[in-house]
Amino acid sequence: MKKVIFAILFVGWFLSASATLLTNVYGRDYRLLNGRWDAIVDLYDQGERMKIFENRKPEGNTDFYEYSFDGGLRLEVPGDWNSQNPELKYYEGTVWYARPFEATKQAGKRTILYFGAVSYRAEVYLNGKKIGSHEGGFTPFQIDVTDDLAADGKNFLVVGVNNRRTVDAIPALAFDWWNYGGITRDVMLVDVPETHIEDYFVRLDKSKPDVIDIDVKMSKPLAGIPVKIEIPALKKQFEGTTDASGKVSGTIKAKGLRRWAPEAPVLYDVIVSGGDDRVAEEIGFRNIEVDGTKILINGEPQFMRCVSFHEEIPQRMGRATSEADATMLLSEAKALGVNMIRLAHYPQNEYTVRLAEKMGFVLWQEIPIWQGIDFKDASTLAKAKNMLTEMLNRDKNRCAVGFWGVANETKPSAERNAFLMSLLETGKAIDTSRLYTAAFDLVFFDNDRQLFTMNDSFTENLDVVAVNKYMGWYHPWPLSPAESVWDVVPDKPLIISEFGGEALYGQAGSRDVVSSWSEDYQARLYEDNLRMFDNIPNLAGVSPWILFDFRSPFRFHPTNQEGWNRKGLVSDRGQRKKAWYIMHYYYEKKRKEGLK
Repeated sequence: MKKVIFAILFVGWFLSASATLLTNVYGRDYRLLNGRWDAIVDLYDQGERMKIFENRKPEGNTDFYEYSFDGGLRLEVPGDWNSQNPELKYYEGTVWYARPFEATKQAGKRTILYFGAVSYRAEVYLNGKKIGSHEGGFTPFQIDVTDDLAADGKNFLVVGVNNRRTVDAIPALAFDWWNYGGITRDVMLVDVPETHIEDYFVRLDKSKPDVIDIDVKMSKPLAGIPVKIEIPALKKQFEGTTDASGKVSGTIKAKGLRRWAPEAPVLYDVIVSGGDDRVAEEIGFRNIEVDGTKILINGEPQFMRCVSFHEEIPQRMGRATSEADATMLLSEAKALGVNMIRLAHYPQNEYTVRLAEKMGFVLWQEIPIWQGIDFKDASTLAKAKNMLTEMLNRDKNRCAVGFWGVANETKPSAERNAFLMSLLETGKAIDTSRLYTAAFDLVFFDNDRQLFTMNDSFTENLDVVAVNKYMGWYHPWPLSPAESVWDVVPDKPLIISEFGGEALYGQAGSRDVVSSWSEDYQARLYEDNLRMFDNIPNLAGVSPWILFDFRSPFRFHPTNQEGWNRKGLVSDRGQRKKAWYIMHYYYEKKRKEGLK
């Protein structure tokens, strides 16, 4: 009984801790707290007991403290500690970050401390006082620090960061990418009016080409606050006043609107005003829906020419953290010829999302419900719902996001189904203008029917079904690729969300031997899979795994892997493998077919 009570209390606490995020922090009055922070590595988790967060200094002859932020390790923020210090390459544990900053309480203003992401857990202290905590390594969180700022303006911020893998974490104990730890995205102070625009959602109706739906929420539940949405290029605006909950909704009839599409990523300046607050940004408008087995963008069928990448710069062997990093990753995707990117397996940096939108990529974003999740645990579900909510709230105004993903490679069970259904309900309570999907690795060859099929009833709840299938790598061919026919969710659009195999760049070998780890075998594997895809009648897109080789302690081969997953079309040094050219040709052919 005590365990049940604890679980209920934990879930209630966790959900209450997920405060609404400020929409579009980069369009606000903000100041970055990036740069070099002082750091202490706390291998045995003694920092809290020693009250490191108080940053005490000896004042008398008998005073001494067994820690100091001065004169020790310094780490770049944003950044991961694994790539900044050789001794921390594999470190999983606690690191205390600290830095001073100057700020005072301003009349009529609120000051928000905003973290783009901390991997994986964060305990935040300001001027010796704990002010908040967060769990989840890929989504933002914020804390109102207005009343905690020092009167003299001299503040000291400490963040205890822990990336230790645990069974109740998301992702859990085992995952096939590097467990980077640190303050991995921007940290900023955001100043807003006392009563400010907290949230807004401006998007095109799911299917109507000229109706813009609007929802605005002020920070206080006050009625009668005037709210205005302006789109100057269209000479259109909406005006209304908030209800007693501080919210207002409406529509704009936008005749002459040019819709965003991969081949024409049109964005409009949009100004949101509420009371004394004003936020400006660029927003695109597009329709995305399903018609039978087709995915429609702006009413036209689109074959999703997709690729995935991790939030990692392989050449630096570290987290991607900046707009320059986003440019590198997305430029290589553009060169491949894709119109869609699966940001696997977690929400990636806002720089990447915003730049992808400008470059014309449809995005599939997901939370890391990746194998090994404890679907019976109430606290794990609370964390997953919180992460999903934070992802949707950050990026719901980004029209490039066409798909919200709720899981990858999970096994059917009543508990799994209930868990994922709860996530779908959570997502759709926020946003129904996108398509919801999940990736499965359950396709098998039915010997009696002599075809590939899948049995998972949960697919009925999704708009689009995705499948990871590594024919020729983890699975031998039961038939030739030309004879390999699929019958998988025949009434829905199907995306091959992962396929491929590993190859060490520059390694020659037999096209017929898997263990050659050669570019030649990888190229053959790609040719075979692409031939098989012709036999999938409801195929709506493909996404090879993966664009770049990426770091993973999962991978043990001493000469061909060395801690890298070598499935990339591009090596860890940026060299394109033979399979890259095969996919490039395939995507160019698909692009031309789509123009006919």
